[in-house]
Amino acid sequence: VDGNEVPVLLDQVFNYQHHKLLTNHSRGVAALPPLDAQIAAWKEFDPTMSRVGVIVGSGHDDLLAEAELAAQRHDIELVVQVTNSDQETLYFFRRMIRDIDGFWLFPDNRILSSRVLQQMLEEAQRQRVPVNVPSESMLSLGAMISMTSQASDIAETIVGIVRKIQAGDLDRIPPITQLTEIRVKTNGAAQVVQR
Repeated sequence: VDGNEVPVLLDQVFNYQHHKLLTNHSRGVAALPPLDAQIAAWKEFDPTMSRVGVIVGSGHDDLLAEAELAAQRHDIELVVQVTNSDQETLYFFRRMIRDIDGFWLFPDNRILSSRVLQQMLEEAQRQRVPVNVPSESMLSLGAMISMTSQASDIAETIVGIVRKIQAGDLDRIPPITQLTEIRVKTNGAAQVVQR
């Protein structure tokens, strides 16, 4: 991407910082639905939730700041750990699981493997700690609730960015454009779409 003068639009790349994908000529669409809406929906699903764990790899300072603000707005304490490998993630997950009411899983492939992810979900089930996941397909693995983006919202966001680029307004487009919709599905329950 670097050195390219043609505008490039990245769609839902979670680790764009790690790969240095954002340049003067590139922009992106958020990888996740709005974090505040996720916390609000989760709190509606479980009003007793007060402490949520998060484990993520390095380079996500903006994401963690946004998550912290969202948690504070909904009277939730966020317990955060930054890790560098899947084994380190599992270690910290096992340490934090007894002291949290829920776990918020972010799709950071640098610190998750399928084996560790399965172990985390099994441990969460044993401890009866609900896990919020970024994919509905993970509900069958034992996660309690999924918070995903809507295809129509992604498409509308992309079209809006492309129109601004075509109008010559690349400099007025933020590096990452946030999504506005969220799709909530619980394990075995009906779907809810919020805007």
